Amino acid sequence: MERLLHYVWKYKLYAPDTLVTAEGEPVSVIDTGIQNTDAGPDFFNAKVKIGKTTWAGSVEIHERASDWMRHHHDKDRAYDSVILHLVGTDDVPISRTNGERIPQALLPVPEQVRKNIDWLLHREISIPCLSSIKYIESIQLTLWIDALLYERLERKTKDILQLLVQYKDDWNEVFYVTLTRYFGFGVNNDAFERLAKSLPFRYLLKQRSSSSQIESMLFGQTGMLDETLNDHYYRLLQQEYKFLRTKFGLEPLDKSLFRSLRVRPVNFPHIKLAQLAAILYRYDTLFSRILEEVNPVEVKKLFRVQPSDYWETHFHFRGTSPKSVKILGENALNVLLINTVAPMLFAYGHKNGLPEYGERAIALLESLPPEKNQIVATFNHAGIRAQHAGDSQALIQLKREYCEKKKCLYCRIGFRVLKCLRL
Repeated sequence: MERLLHYVWKYKLYAPDTLVTAEGEPVSVIDTGIQNTDAGPDFFNAKVKIGKTTWAGSVEIHERASDWMRHHHDKDRAYDSVILHLVGTDDVPISRTNGERIPQALLPVPEQVRKNIDWLLHREISIPCLSSIKYIESIQLTLWIDALLYERLERKTKDILQLLVQYKDDWNEVFYVTLTRYFGFGVNNDAFERLAKSLPFRYLLKQRSSSSQIESMLFGQTGMLDETLNDHYYRLLQQEYKFLRTKFGLEPLDKSLFRSLRVRPVNFPHIKLAQLAAILYRYDTLFSRILEEVNPVEVKKLFRVQPSDYWETHFHFRGTSPKSVKILGENALNVLLINTVAPMLFAYGHKNGLPEYGERAIALLESLPPEKNQIVATFNHAGIRAQHAGDSQALIQLKREYCEKKKCLYCRIGFRVLKCLRL
């Protein structure tokens, strides 16, 4: 309830003539103030006219007036700046630390807003406002989609900056960890990230003159070289990993972490590891190359690398298959650019105060087709059509950070539904 009161106050969803203090004085709102997310009153720098007097200061909001004492604000001088106390239930008068009475008023929540928020927050479907999206102005949707894309990139930037702290500002190491994670292509993302963190990039660089040694470390760390197979290349990788494991003090992961069930052969972890190995063998500092390459088409070409010859006739180590090219397909390339390259460019620009890299990240996403998944399909059907990968990333942000968390009060679509629409 208190969160709803905050929302009603912030966006002035109440009828202007309904605010009256307990003493019967009308309240005219000049400025609702700036919402405070830290300790202290809920809104700073508010400006209101109570009766004939204009006040400037803070506004505090509670579900019940008695919460003022329950939270010990009557003994906290930080709350002496409060000029208006807004409540859902007026059950007691309140005062500053010196005993001076503070003006208090019931904050009325319009019935339609109350009805709509209950409907939004308590419906047993994942996106309760879907049927109302078609009534919202296209310009409002466009502005919200743009904001959501920046939110998603900023969230991913936060993750990347945390890795930078862990790896002492080594961008190449962080790019390697991020790239390896998304070579898991969803089902194996977490397992592939654990692989990267168990096998430092600097170890791979030291053995970069040999593609088989790069493969041996990747496959060895996944626990996939612990069998006895009658395969010459497999035995070669076993021998090389045995040496390199001792040299670098490596400890392999449990191979059960890496899933192949219900995965198409082209997405078997063996193939993804071979493709990753080919890229790591080709480039010592791929991220530096990406920073230099402005053209999105050329960036994509950097990932079109053929794995070693063995994989032309194998999807795994247990048998041969008809000869086929195992270069990353178009969809796989798009996934890597969306989830690795664009966020890394955005984070690099943010960290170094170079906005042009953020612009490049946006341009890259806008050059790629929208992702095909259930989230995007659901919103497309409701009337929000993704035109490119930037849009689909925004819709994923909307679903995961707002719809799934029932944060309708903070969603611009939810705001329009609450304020304007009848559900």
